[in-house]
Amino acid sequence: MNASDILSEINTPPSGQQRVFELRTYTCFPDRLPNLIARFKDHTLKLFEKHHMRNVVYFTSIEKDGQSKLVYLLAHKSEEDAVKSWTAFRNDPIWIAARDASEKDGKIVEKVESVFLNSLSFSA
Repeated sequence: MNASDILSEINTPPSGQQRVFELRTYTCFPDRLPNLIARFKDHTLKLFEKHHMRNVVYFTSIEKDGQSKLVYLLAHKSEEDAVKSWTAFRNDPIWIAARDASEKDGKIVEKVESVFLNSLSFSA
């Protein structure tokens, strides 16, 4: 996906619906970022879609201090819908099994940050 595709994805809500974005940052324990990336690639993205969370874009941070981070953007119909989706996701037995399997050698994520965003009319 190139920059133009990302901007199109961000600025084109399905069926003309209004939506909010959620920017999430996961700070990993040392050397655990590959495990988190594998969990997202193999399980989490599909489960987000199942629970009505739209995957927009995913990044890893370029850190000078050695702290590895996964940063991503989701789209939701509203903040209320986001809360409902996250509740359903966290209680999904498939998610619980995937999380537990990925953490068999220890926890992956040290810290999670979440911010809700609205795009402005002059956004690209």
